[in-house]
Amino acid sequence: MTPRDVWIAAAGAALAAAEKPEEPNFCGLSQRAERMTDLFLEAMFPRHAGQEGAVTARLRQAAALLSSCLELCGVSDSEACVKALLLALPELRRQLGTDLEAAYRGDPAALSRDEIILCYPAFPAIGAYRLAHVLYQQQVPLLPRMMTEYAHRRTGIDIHPGAEIGDCFFIDHGTGVVIGETTTIGRDVKLYQHVTLGARSFEVGEDGSLVKGIKRHPDIGDRVVIYAGATILGGDTRIGSDCIIGGSVWITHSVPAGKMVLARAAVTDSPLTRDIIANPILDSAML
Repeated sequence: MTPRDVWIAAAGAALAAAEKPEEPNFCGLSQRAERMTDLFLEAMFPRHAGQEGAVTARLRQAAALLSSCLELCGVSDSEACVKALLLALPELRRQLGTDLEAAYRGDPAALSRDEIILCYPAFPAIGAYRLAHVLYQQQVPLLPRMMTEYAHRRTGIDIHPGAEIGDCFFIDHGTGVVIGETTTIGRDVKLYQHVTLGARSFEVGEDGSLVKGIKRHPDIGDRVVIYAGATILGGDTRIGSDCIIGGSVWITHSVPAGKMVLARAAVTDSPLTRDIIANPILDSAML
């Protein structure tokens, strides 16, 4: 054996020794989860899929991959979860249809719906989220997060599968968007790039560990527009319907319906600048 072979054998033995027999084996789970997500989206929009084949064939492949992923994740009643997702597909297709229409109506650069499906990063990110959300509601461990993190890697859009998002949802450009687990978003909401809907602080238990399973992220009403770079934090924070949130604002308080929030302008000696109060809340009808 060469010295390199000896080093490889030693490293392999050390890694094998580090594995505990009682721990689950997730070998191949990531690849299966990613392919399964793609197949379900292809089945809902077969005309835009990269491969030839019938919808039924894609669904069979996706269902088989889902079943194997659930078994690897330790789900005891995998058949019930597969059935739940398959039965949810018509409603998911309807929701994604509303998201598609929102993108087409909301972006003058979109010349066709095909362009949105094939080119816009928000569409696969929202599609993966809507699929994963069904499994999250079934309390499937690990797999929903893997699906949305797959979309996150591809698109730069991070949507936790636990978020509640209504119809007609559009993310323009999308890079850097973060939507936390306990966020709720109403209908006809539009976000721009680098928007964060996150947690303001974390409760700590008596043992010093973080308290999990509590409301940490904001609620966004219907017909809200949130511009680039806005940060909205806190489980008690609610943005009312028909609000406009300007770019680069930092919000940790609730905003009544129908208001506009603006950021502070830069203050310099230049006569071209003016001082604007930080985060003024205005009636959007006035502007």
